[in-house]
Amino acid sequence: MSRDETTILKETFEAQGDDHFSEGLQTPMHEDAFLMNNEEKMEQIARHFEKIMHTLGLDTQNESLRGTPHRVAKMYVEEIFGGLNPMEAPDTRTFANPYDYGHLVVEKNIRLVSFCEHHFLPFIGKAHVAYIADGEVIGLSKINRLVDYYARRPQVQERLTLQIAEALENALKTKDVAVVIDSKHLCVSTRGIKDESSSTVTADYRGAFKEAETQQRFIDYIRMETDL
Repeated sequence: MSRDETTILKETFEAQGDDHFSEGLQTPMHEDAFLMNNEEKMEQIARHFEKIMHTLGLDTQNESLRGTPHRVAKMYVEEIFGGLNPMEAPDTRTFANPYDYGHLVVEKNIRLVSFCEHHFLPFIGKAHVAYIADGEVIGLSKINRLVDYYARRPQVQERLTLQIAEALENALKTKDVAVVIDSKHLCVSTRGIKDESSSTVTADYRGAFKEAETQQRFIDYIRMETDL
């Protein structure tokens, strides 16, 4: 890439600033994303991260820092970005609804930790998920696992909200699903504006949840205090 092209790219990124935007529902990945296995990915990441540390002026041979590149690589591949691997996708099999329960099923206050894809800093919060059964139901823990799977990748909160809703709709074969996420972004609180008090709320209401009465019932359930 020429110096002029690099300058144009830098100016473009700086103009975008902290704007959070997404070009589509799918997490952007290149076509060779799965040619390497996890061990090969960790080896490359560790090597590149050591160069980053060296560039910052850190002594990577220091006893305290020597293992950092490997630890970061392992964390990226096997932990916080494990949701990039389709082999990690949770089992979303459904089963018959023997009770003929046709009202709201709400799983609220699901702890969520994801990473902003613009700065690779965490955003931490809660997801609230609901659906109305249409012949099939899904295990409650499967909803938590679904949220965790899509969260464990570089994300934009808007896209994360839509991905969870889409996956639940596909699993249950019903459009009557809703997802609300409320989170704090460390890219906002620790850099830039450094606003520690604000949070970001995103929502996706589908099917019956587009109706004001059903949507309000879902919101009321979210607000209910659970004394356990």
